[in-house]
Amino acid sequence: MTDLVPVRRALLSVSDKTGLEDLARALDARGVELVSTGGTARAIREAGLAVRDVSEITDFPEMMDGRVKTLHPMVHGGLLALRDNAEHRAAMEAHGIGAIDLLVVNLYPFEETVAKGADYATCIENIDIGGPAMIRAAAKNHGFVNVVVDVADYAPLLAELEANDGATRLAFRQRLAQAAYARTGAYDAAVSNWMAGALGETTPRRRVFAGSLAQELRYGENPHQGAAFYTDGTGREGVATARQLQGKALSYNNINDTDAAYELVAEFDPEAAAACAIIKHANPCGVAQGDTLAEAYARAFDCDRTSAFGGIVALNRPLDGATAREIAEIFTEVVIAPGADEAARAVFAAKKNLRLLVTGGLPDPTAPLLAYKPVAGGMLVQDKDAGRLDPAALQVVTKRAPSETEMADMLFAWKVAKHVKSNAIVYARGGATVGVGAGQMSRVDSTRIAARKSADMAEVLGLEDPTTKGSVVASDAFFPFPDGLLAAAEAGATAVIQPGGSMRDADVIAGADEAGLAMVFTGMRHFRH
Repeated sequence: MTDLVPVRRALLSVSDKTGLEDLARALDARGVELVSTGGTARAIREAGLAVRDVSEITDFPEMMDGRVKTLHPMVHGGLLALRDNAEHRAAMEAHGIGAIDLLVVNLYPFEETVAKGADYATCIENIDIGGPAMIRAAAKNHGFVNVVVDVADYAPLLAELEANDGATRLAFRQRLAQAAYARTGAYDAAVSNWMAGALGETTPRRRVFAGSLAQELRYGENPHQGAAFYTDGTGREGVATARQLQGKALSYNNINDTDAAYELVAEFDPEAAAACAIIKHANPCGVAQGDTLAEAYARAFDCDRTSAFGGIVALNRPLDGATAREIAEIFTEVVIAPGADEAARAVFAAKKNLRLLVTGGLPDPTAPLLAYKPVAGGMLVQDKDAGRLDPAALQVVTKRAPSETEMADMLFAWKVAKHVKSNAIVYARGGATVGVGAGQMSRVDSTRIAARKSADMAEVLGLEDPTTKGSVVASDAFFPFPDGLLAAAEAGATAVIQPGGSMRDADVIAGADEAGLAMVFTGMRHFRH
């Protein structure tokens, strides 16, 4: 392959016209012949530049609403011909095929069309055919051809031409080719995944995932691990779409924990109550509702003040100054909220390292999404846990039915338990967590750890009784034996919400009755590994 290749002829065909005029002017100023299609050619002419239509090159008109315009040997021959191959050069000369040294293409906006909720026919019409074909051809022949598929690469291209007197280096073309294949791969993935969904195919034979680089990270979970952050293009509100108003760059662990926090707090309707979730190592150490965000934060903080230090705070309403002042009292890594007023921003301005993220909205916890996890030699794919309870479908299984207050707290605790690593136990009282047990191999251990944390906090708060006294308990999966449930009763819990379904449900129910507990079965579990 030749290292330096001069750019004398360029084919431009773009859906996104951003930066097109400046690019075309710069190429024209270098004496590069411009060839283009449809709306792109029209935009270049309107800028006062000379441009040849592809139809002039192919001697064939665009037809079928533009579906057929570049699928022609005069185009693909110009892209695919090996300049150092005598037979290829002879074929070009015999058929009048001119070399194309630069291809600039961005594709029909298929992903954006799907995101807008367009109907099936409209989505199909926005599947680009000629664009990907040209991109793949040019990328394959990167020994001689430059292919640009992203507006962000216009400036590097022009800088490369400037540095090499109108030519490009092989290493530069190789990088462009890699980006080009990544783009067509992601495009095909978007089409195939959308079509699988449109056809109701839940387990297609082949499943492809793609992402766009959002941020290079210093390292992953640990300093010896490389890492980067990619977005999936869905535009779902959250850490991937958030605007960072201040603070250091987010780390891998920051992003992971912030996502966990915001997904949890989104379970609570901001119209019904303010809510706050404090996360540490992807588990909630405090979650609460209140009349104001400041109240919700204070109550969440009082669940486990020790773990809250250096944690992630997520809010379901725009951050205000009063709440910001409370949060600023301790070291906090990240605060994420739908918005932040000027008073809140002023408070955090003094905390230079605190990351403040605003999203403009909350993610929909019921949205149908896929979750995937790599394993050796493969990948596990499942529907995201969007399960929600219908309170009317709950089954009271004990002699005593829960009170209205107990039921409200159980439903609150159940939402939190969904976001706690299994085995998960959540004690709650008055719309706030008072003890969280996460990630233990034994459910009874989770129950006791959460109760112990509550007792520790009661001492810190100067309370005579542990905060679990008079609380309710949510368990993400069934109690296999009565021991965990009885441990909760010993801690002062009065009611339990759990999936049920154990072979020993009868023993567990009997234990609850003997302890005077009210218990309901959900028929749904929330394992989170």
